[in-house]
This record gives sequence, structure tokens and C-alpha cells, in this order.
Amino acid sequence: MSRPLIADIDLDALRHNYRLAAGLAPGSLSVAVLKADAYGHGAVACARALSGEAPMFAVAAIEEAVALREAGIEEPIVLLEGIFSADELAQVEALGLGMAIHSDWQLEAALARRPARPIPVWLKVDSGMHRLGFPPERAEAAWRALEAAPECVCDLHLMSHFATADSTDAGYFQRQRECIVALAERLDAPTCLANSPSILAQPSAHGAINRPGVMLYGADPLEVANSASQQLAPVMSLRSEIIAVRELSAGEPVGYGGRFVTSRPSRIGVVACGYGDGYDRHAVDGTPVLVDGKRTHVAGKVSMDMMTVDLSELPEAGIGSEVVLWGRSRHGGVLSVDEVARFCDTISYTLLTGVLPRVPRRYNGAVSD
Repeated sequence: MSRPLIADIDLDALRHNYRLAAGLAPGSLSVAVLKADAYGHGAVACARALSGEAPMFAVAAIEEAVALREAGIEEPIVLLEGIFSADELAQVEALGLGMAIHSDWQLEAALARRPARPIPVWLKVDSGMHRLGFPPERAEAAWRALEAAPECVCDLHLMSHFATADSTDAGYFQRQRECIVALAERLDAPTCLANSPSILAQPSAHGAINRPGVMLYGADPLEVANSASQQLAPVMSLRSEIIAVRELSAGEPVGYGGRFVTSRPSRIGVVACGYGDGYDRHAVDGTPVLVDGKRTHVAGKVSMDMMTVDLSELPEAGIGSEVVLWGRSRHGGVLSVDEVARFCDTISYTLLTGVLPRVPRRYNGAVSD
């Protein structure tokens, strides 16, 4: 019998979330973002599940695109960070990829190449995020240069990224949106602006192309949930089992450093999951878990292969009881990865992408042909 820790991936939930994203923006082309191995869910399996639903996929870098092509994924794929050296343009052409262009050297490299087929390009503009992109005052010249080279590039779109679309304070978001929309109007350019939070909460950002990411996997990126984000379904359920139970008197320390001390006679369950699997070591005492569908909490520091939870209020729980670290319990009940992330002083993105390869992924829900 193998170790009981597994990440169950619900492909029907993935498709539900994609359809929600597309339905919120019926006038936009919704490109499914599969970067970081589909946020830890398995990019190939997720791409196959969304084949026939999503017209295009997006990844961060060419290695991720190669993995999809080698697995037989034929849909268009765009590189969100573009190329990292001019040599990669040969692969971009051979694999039939599109790419973002965010800097002068990328622009020069794209214009210097004469591909057999023009390469689709998203020109990235820094509207206020201040990571990648051309400043607005220089973006127009870059756009005109690309527009004048139809033998090199095609399907031009303006792209930008919002820093605060998840926030209840929309002030800075509006400044960014106004900046990029004004540029798009001057250039008569189609846009790719809306990521998950702006798809869910900022319809004014919906453009010719939207790029749903973390929302596809059932995590809510908003600072405060709204009616749309409440419809998201969890895709990953990280589940394990109780492998040992300790009966302790009051005043006994549990785990490394004795951070948790029993305040009463207690039953402590040992769970086969730890930071060596990707569960966050920063989880504080009180971080919620589900045991046989009932809520309890972490009691003691997470170690590499194990963690401990309080079973004192769950007298029927014991060795072999299901433990859901986040996601959906077979016994009923759901524990949001967003709630767990708050107890770890992080975000759902880091928990989902942090689940390590030694945790088997098990896929549920028929994969589309």
C-alpha cells in the first residue's frame, strides 16, 4: 500500500471554471493560462481537458510550450514572457507559437527574422505595474514598427497587467485601465488586459482577449469575494489520512520546538503530509483541515513528511480517517485553499504551485477528445 497523500484533480470543475470565465466575458476570447504546470495541477492533463473549450493556451516560457506540443496539444500557445534569447525564435516558429514582446531587444529580434509564417504578437505595455513592458510614451512607436512588418508578425494585440484588480479600492486599477485604453484607441488596437481578478470584478477591462489563470483552478483572487467568484469550484483536493494517534495529558508539547502545548487531555492525529510535499511550513496552530469532512486544525509545527492535527473533538476519527488539507471531502464539506493560505500568511497561488512532484496527481472527470 502506498503513502496515502494524493492530489485529486477534478477536471469537470476545471471546465466549469473555464465556462464561468468565458460566460462573464462573452465578447472576449478566453485564453486558458497553463503556466507553472497549470498552477500545480498538471498542464498536459488540463490542456487535454480544455481542448475544444479554450481556443488558445498561455504559458510563461518556451519550455512549458514544448512540453505541451510534445504531448500532442495542437491549440495555439502564447508565451507570456516572450523569448529569453533571439535563438528561441526558431523554436517559436517551428512550434507555431505566439509571444509577448516587452522590450527593445525582443522587438529588434522579431523584426530581424523572416519566418515562414508571421508570428502572433502581444505587445506588452507598462501601464503601472512596473515589471515588464514598454512605457506608454514608447509603445506607440513599437506598435507602428510591428504593424509595418506583416511578413514578420501578425495578430497584434496590446497587452498589459493590472497591479490592483483584486482590490476593493479601484483607484489605481482605473488609472492603469485608462492609460492602456487611451493608447489602444489611438492605435485602433485590440487588447488583452483582463486576468482572473479583472475578469471576475472589472468588466471594463474585458478586451478582445482575456486570460483567466488562477480562477480556472477554483481559487478566488479577489480581496473580497463577489457573486461571480463564489461560483468557482475547487479543482485540487489535497487529501491524506491519519497514520497515528497520540493520547496526551494537559501540558504536553507537540512537534518541533513544542510550539503547541495541550491545554487539556487531547487526542493528536499524525497526518502523512508535510513541507516535503509542498504543504506550507508557516501554517500556524489553528490552520483548518477537514477530518472525515469535519473541521479541526493544525496543532504543532509542520515537519517534512508529517503534520499533527487536533482530534480531541472528533472521537470517531482514527487511523485511516480521511484528511483534506484543502479542497473537497468525500464525506461532504469543502475547505477553501484561499482560507488555508490566509493562515499561512500567503496566497493560494503559492500553495497550489508548491505541491511537489512526489505527490501523485489523480485525475477525475473525462478528458475531452
